[in-house]
Amino acid sequence: MTPGTLVPTAASSGYDGFIGWVLSLIESLGEIGVGIAVLIETFVPPIPSEAILPAAGFLAYDGRMNAWGAWAAATIGGLVGAWLWYAIGAAVGRDRTRRLVGRIPLLDHDDFDKAEEFFARWGGRAVLLGRCVPLVRSFISIPAGIERMRLWLFTLYTVIGSAVWNGIWVGLGYAFGPAIRPVLEQWSGVLSDIAVGAIVLLLVVFIVLRVRRRLREAAARREQEEGSA
Repeated sequence: MTPGTLVPTAASSGYDGFIGWVLSLIESLGEIGVGIAVLIETFVPPIPSEAILPAAGFLAYDGRMNAWGAWAAATIGGLVGAWLWYAIGAAVGRDRTRRLVGRIPLLDHDDFDKAEEFFARWGGRAVLLGRCVPLVRSFISIPAGIERMRLWLFTLYTVIGSAVWNGIWVGLGYAFGPAIRPVLEQWSGVLSDIAVGAIVLLLVVFIVLRVRRRLREAAARREQEEGSA
């Protein structure tokens, strides 16, 4: 079978659970599916590209996808997502964007302020380096849009950062394909449960920490109000 040939019904053959589902989903859409997955990941940060891209590399090793095509599609998907966030930042402006972020469940104004401070400190390098940092790569485009960073420069930094990040993870999936294939075939069900459990655990920890912080802030405000009464 030549690279890039798609066999949708074979993607999950031999693999169980979440891993088999991810492999079959990406393979059924081909390289374009990788780009779409990365685009979605840009807007839904809990979906990690660190899981999507190695799967694409593994499928490329297995002859069911072209590695260069997957890398290019992922980079384009990341760029399109960055453009959309840039446009939102430019259209909405700083104050309204900050208010909107503060209304998102489990996010607050500090999240926006930190992204803005990071961009103000590092400028274009923030866009370049931010593509390799979870969560930051989704939101760093907003202050770039608010500050109306030159679009060609924003695009250049985004492409370079995304290309490096995507190349690393697709390359790892391709390079370690021979080693991980028998493990995945035998233990994919168990590994899937572990992966899903880890994602759920991280999400729960994030929610608990945010809720505790909100409660402490509310308690501090009440104490301040009572003290000033």
